[in-house]
Amino acid sequence: MRPEQARRAFEGERVARLATVTPDGAPHLVPVSFAVRGDTVAIAVDHKPKETTALARLRNIRAEPRVCLLADRYDEDWTRLWWARADGLARVRAEAPAAAGWLAEKYAPYREHPPEGPYIVVEVRRWSGWSAASVPAPPLDG
Repeated sequence: MRPEQARRAFEGERVARLATVTPDGAPHLVPVSFAVRGDTVAIAVDHKPKETTALARLRNIRAEPRVCLLADRYDEDWTRLWWARADGLARVRAEAPAAAGWLAEKYAPYREHPPEGPYIVVEVRRWSGWSAASVPAPPLDG
């Protein structure tokens, strides 16, 4: 999959997995909702219930900003399989008005209850992916 195809496939998905690195070098993986503009991915810490607001992903990014995001599609028809990956540098921001707007455009719950943050903003340095077909299948709801 070419980088632009990977970006478009990634952008169209509803959930991705965010991989960060813990201080002892272990991988840390969590599902995230996100929005993409160009080579920037925005993620918010939102109002969904969490055990704590001192999230490991935020600590990990502050210590090591290199991250990876992965979106994928599984289907019993294996000709529709694909994955897309975004490798980049992340930063944690207390506020990100543009990112909040991007997320609200994509997810109705954010229009009703905008995320208060903090936000993770990833500057993607490399888009990559694989598809069983020459063009990834469209999103399930599209």
